[in-house]
Amino acid sequence: MYHPYFRGKQFELITVRETAELMARVGFVPIIEPVKETLNGLDRALTAVCEVGGSVIVIVNPYHGDHAEDGAGISALLKKKYLGKKGVSAGILLKEHMTRTDALACYAAHKDHEPVFVHAGFTEGKAFAEDIVDFLPETQHVFFEKHCGTLYRKHYRGSRRILLRDGFERRRNADHPPVEMFSELHLTYQDDGMDGFGDFLIVGDDYTEGGGPAYAVAIHLTFINPEKDDVMYIYHFVSDTKDTPTDPAGKFAQALNKLIAKLNTGASHLVETSSIGEFRKLHAEGHFPGLGQVKKLSLIHHIQTLADYLG
Repeated sequence: MYHPYFRGKQFELITVRETAELMARVGFVPIIEPVKETLNGLDRALTAVCEVGGSVIVIVNPYHGDHAEDGAGISALLKKKYLGKKGVSAGILLKEHMTRTDALACYAAHKDHEPVFVHAGFTEGKAFAEDIVDFLPETQHVFFEKHCGTLYRKHYRGSRRILLRDGFERRRNADHPPVEMFSELHLTYQDDGMDGFGDFLIVGDDYTEGGGPAYAVAIHLTFINPEKDDVMYIYHFVSDTKDTPTDPAGKFAQALNKLIAKLNTGASHLVETSSIGEFRKLHAEGHFPGLGQVKKLSLIHHIQTLADYLG
């Protein structure tokens, strides 16, 4: 059903760990693209998923980060600790400059890990579908929507197909509107002939190695709007102070005040997730937990919101 796509930074992996039980219970399958050289965080996340009987797809040839040139370390981890463990699949990222021969070789190398093809700029989609026609019904394919139009996806009809859509509009925090549409894919993926859907949560598909100083602090929270046919929208609660890189705690307090004010209207449509409870607690205590923790709370809220709606 739902496949949240995580780039494997610290707080993304912590999010996977902390929501593993919930995702397993409602049938969500996270996709993780490891981007950090050390794989300890990935290992802990996979262990958490396995312990609750969940499923996860791990990209073995990342496009971004420290493993972009060589994913051998990821493959070695899967082989050493997760070979034969049901639910851990190897994700093969089909990138722009990848050949069909490369893709088939990667598939063969990870055949014992229930490989999943993740289409992200691959230019030989039709020919590759013909290459694997004999076992196409046994395969699973995840499509980055911006790279894979309807015709491209049509070549893989008969397999299990997942569509990934980036609902997060990336811009400077200071430039975010108070609220905007996020996605309707949770409502329409079956109409598109897909078996499941995914997104990049409240981070977006654009990858950056690290953030600079926060001139503005924003809290991003998604919600299902019953007044708009259950389309998903996203709030951006942005600090009033936007012209200095100092005082992130003060700017977080400004953004948090806006969130609490919206909640107090009784008409926010925000699900009372554990993250909302934590934001209420932070407001009451006047505490700033750090921007990484704020991001994690927003990620968890997104997953819990979709679980509440779909589960």
